[in-house]
Amino acid sequence: MSADQLDFVTFCIGNLSIRLNMPQKVVYIKLKESGILDDYIVKGYDVLHTFGKEYLMNDLIDYMQEKGALS
Repeated sequence: MSADQLDFVTFCIGNLSIRLNMPQKVVYIKLKESGILDDYIVKGYDVLHTFGKEYLMNDLIDYMQEKGALS
């Protein structure tokens, strides 16, 4: 993982934590265990980092719901 990807992952986890009102550690675990972190956020970095924050957060929350990472 590059430094830019790591910064992006940190950005996503921090903002999801705020939006979902969950500790960052819990968000990280949910993303990691569902495969979203590696298979979507890291692999899709080139495209995802170009999206606006609001769109990106909505997209990630929708995907977390689809994958069963949010109950």
